[in-house]
Amino acid sequence: MPATAESTIDARADDLIAEFSLFDGWMGRYEHLIDLGREIPEIAEAYKNDAHRIEGCQSKVWVRAEPGENGRLRLTGDSNAAITRGLVALLIRVLDDQPPEAVVTVELGFLGEIGMDEHLSPTRKNGLHAMVRQIKERAAALA
Repeated sequence: MPATAESTIDARADDLIAEFSLFDGWMGRYEHLIDLGREIPEIAEAYKNDAHRIEGCQSKVWVRAEPGENGRLRLTGDSNAAITRGLVALLIRVLDDQPPEAVVTVELGFLGEIGMDEHLSPTRKNGLHAMVRQIKERAAALA
């Protein structure tokens, strides 16, 4: 269920928790994560550069944060790896079109609730934390 601009970070996170709870095993959750990655609009090729690259990820990951309507944060992203692109999609789905101040201060506990901390490899987990940290830094710069 796509997020709306009016939905809060917590409401979007709750929607993802509900979605991931529908899957009994991790194979289904990984498939869903990959499907989420397929659904995000691709970042323009012009932004697949070092200025938008997430440092600390084993895969190549790019996230663009820019001011949107009413000062809200607009996020686009991509990765060269399917699971990592799904992780980007999770963050975009929850944080896109939100006030930058809210993005800076939010705790993304839903990632643990859907099992990402437990079921990702250490390198992917480190990459996910790098994505969160750098998105928050970019949001802070726009706040």
